Amino acid sequence: MPGRPWGIWPVPGSRVSSCAYAKARNDCIDRIQRDRVIADGHRRQYCGELSILRIVQVNSVYNTGSTGRIVEGIAMAARLRGHRTWVAYGRPSNPGPTEAYRISGPLDHAMHGLYSLALDGHGLGSATSTQRMIHWLDSLNPDLVCLHNVHGYYLNIPILFDWLRRTRTAVVWTLHDCWPLTGHCANFDRFGCEKWRNGCGGCPMTSFYPRSLTDRSAQNWVWKRDLFTQLDNVTIITPSRWLQSIARQSFLGSFRIDCIPNGIDLDVFVPRANDPRPNDDNRPVVLGVANHWSDAKGLADFSALRKLLPDFYRVVLVGVEAKHRSRLAEGVEGLPRTQDIHALAKLYADARVFVNPTYSDNFPTTNLEALASGTPVVTYDTGGSPESLEPHVGKVVEKGNVRAMAEAIIDVCAMNREKMRQDCRVHAVKHFNRDERFFDYAILFEQLLSEGGSSH
Repeated sequence: MPGRPWGIWPVPGSRVSSCAYAKARNDCIDRIQRDRVIADGHRRQYCGELSILRIVQVNSVYNTGSTGRIVEGIAMAARLRGHRTWVAYGRPSNPGPTEAYRISGPLDHAMHGLYSLALDGHGLGSATSTQRMIHWLDSLNPDLVCLHNVHGYYLNIPILFDWLRRTRTAVVWTLHDCWPLTGHCANFDRFGCEKWRNGCGGCPMTSFYPRSLTDRSAQNWVWKRDLFTQLDNVTIITPSRWLQSIARQSFLGSFRIDCIPNGIDLDVFVPRANDPRPNDDNRPVVLGVANHWSDAKGLADFSALRKLLPDFYRVVLVGVEAKHRSRLAEGVEGLPRTQDIHALAKLYADARVFVNPTYSDNFPTTNLEALASGTPVVTYDTGGSPESLEPHVGKVVEKGNVRAMAEAIIDVCAMNREKMRQDCRVHAVKHFNRDERFFDYAILFEQLLSEGGSSH
């Protein structure tokens, strides 16, 4: 794999002149364009002929939410390397530059959701709409299908996998959670459940997504195992080493399993080094961010933290819904979820520390956004959440130990803020540049098709 063509760009707002920043950015773009024709090892020659691949991605959403934006980013990187891309998605999404096919509509979602609720049949509905998608796939004849979240009440998974088996199309499957390897749940870490290893049954999480009034987790685990392992041309991608280890211990373990971390937009999430007043009264801000707060995300833990931290600390939560306000302890400030990504970036940059007391997570993007904004992170030792940190940019504490988390917050706030801001930014730029991560996918697609080819 060729070396990374990206350097560390100057931080907007720093002393680097705007001309220097523009020159560095343009140089970076020039290198990206050259990368379209530079050799990838032995295959891609500088002026050599390009093999144009036909790539289809499948996800519950497109160009919205974290996974939807990842899908578009991968498509963009593949197009920059000369390939053709399409996206098939299931739920309301934002328009984007990639040609997109919507698999199912609101009525289909509702019917699939009812089937899942009544009979624990998530992934077994939407037969007619999925069959229409198969006809669309036949018309495209893709070289490779990149799967993301196949759950979400929009797709009949046996129909899709039967087509993948028959056509022997190369598959790259990014696991954004644990649903593909369990009989029901998307994340088992909260309850420490180990049934996914040898066969589910008596599921303790039927009241959680995807909620069901019945328990068919034993049967679901069997059909997933039998269906998924019948393919022989699959590469699994995980965003975290934690999920990579889990997948290797599951029935997916016979496949190649690589780890490509998530990335973020380093032009949006930036430090505010020249802001002399990070908040109105100059009190250190302890920040929490979630799309949907729950106890699994640490909502109750923030109320406990408020009672343990000194009064002059501000505890601010972003993404609080009206139904949760009554649960906040006195002194916890609850802000609604914002669709303005620049406003969110400012909140990160103004905070003294970002706190993530999650009880179930894969590789949370919020950690990365905070680090890129120059803000250190304190998190529970949950799933892949600690993987984004090194000792000089944050702290990891035992899951559920609120007192240890409060002590870690105080320790971090006592550190030199300017040095911490610089360390966090450098760490994020080195590891979580979304453009580099997306190009990792595009290069992987090329390598897989070069090594094994498409069999159909």
